Amino acid sequence: MDKKICTDIDTESYHGAASVPVYQTSLFTFPTFREFTEAQKKEREQYVYTRGVNPTVNVLEYKLASLERGEQCKCFGSGMGAISSIFLSLLQNGDHVIFMNHIYGPTKELAGLLEKFGITSVFIENDPKELEAAIQPETKMIYTESPGTMLMKVLDLQDTAAIAKRHNITSVIDNTWSTPLFQKPLTLGFDITVHSLTKYIGGHSDLVGGAVIGRADMIDHIFKDGFQLGGSVLSPHDAYLVLRGLRTLPVRLEQHETNASHIVDYLRTKQAVKQVHHPSLYTDSAPFLSEQMLGFSGLISFELEEGGFENVSRFIDSLDLFKIGVSWGGFESLVTSPLKDDNAEQLKAGGLPPDLIRLSVGLEGYEMQIQDLEQAFSTIS
Repeated sequence: MDKKICTDIDTESYHGAASVPVYQTSLFTFPTFREFTEAQKKEREQYVYTRGVNPTVNVLEYKLASLERGEQCKCFGSGMGAISSIFLSLLQNGDHVIFMNHIYGPTKELAGLLEKFGITSVFIENDPKELEAAIQPETKMIYTESPGTMLMKVLDLQDTAAIAKRHNITSVIDNTWSTPLFQKPLTLGFDITVHSLTKYIGGHSDLVGGAVIGRADMIDHIFKDGFQLGGSVLSPHDAYLVLRGLRTLPVRLEQHETNASHIVDYLRTKQAVKQVHHPSLYTDSAPFLSEQMLGFSGLISFELEEGGFENVSRFIDSLDLFKIGVSWGGFESLVTSPLKDDNAEQLKAGGLPPDLIRLSVGLEGYEMQIQDLEQAFSTIS
């Protein structure tokens, strides 16, 4: 593939345009039928149809692979499209998957769906000893998040990857929480990283996308089966929006981290708070974090001392700056809870406190954010 199409450093390819053009096209035409048929033979490299490769998307893929220190990247129309492609491409009937640490809810649902295709799984905590004990002869994949969804627990990625390699098991991590700027699992031995581009990398709450990054042969396999046959295509325009988000990612993450640090300190002073969950609080108990993570983003959760649906609802409804909504990683501050009016016991069984509240700390400034939290706490004290 022409290197000039893979990077926007050489503006000569785009007639001097400072920003990569949006190749908003579904197909590419050819001067002769022979050239067309030759291109079809290499559809994962040549521009034939945007359900394969597209110049704008290629630039994004090149940049994400570079940031993660991976050989190749494939982008998808959503984070779940990216995650699904990994399982559908690399697993088959009879295989076994170990899900380690607390995993994103829809990924857990997908694991249940895979059982009807003969792919079994087990969910464990973040203990390497438990991982060793969970490995079976049929285990083909270890899938993890670190920090984990909701409780932000961490695990030693280098140790986990070493265990996977010793048993010839593919290791996969959802690295959305940290982004490639704060954590690079491929350099610690992982085979594949996956991202929801919807979150910090996009950063503006105006797109949905996903990415898978790793060795070229493995990503090519995922490209051929999980992407082209699954059809979860990232549009050229959304790829452009992600590229725009990448330009400000370092400064945005710095602000997210600063705001979150102040809010963590504030929450730990509140009598109404039972426990705060954020990886910055685990540096003493998890010394590997100093080598593994270069920073901490703005996703925080905490438990109320006096829980229950009514108390959680009252607190969340009293917030003004923090808007109620799913997702995280955008410019705006958001709040949510896994609690519903009928699922407290189900949450406990799944290892989640029923009085848990999650904050996605945005860019507004920690003074305003703390002021909003303070007035919400006054309604439940």
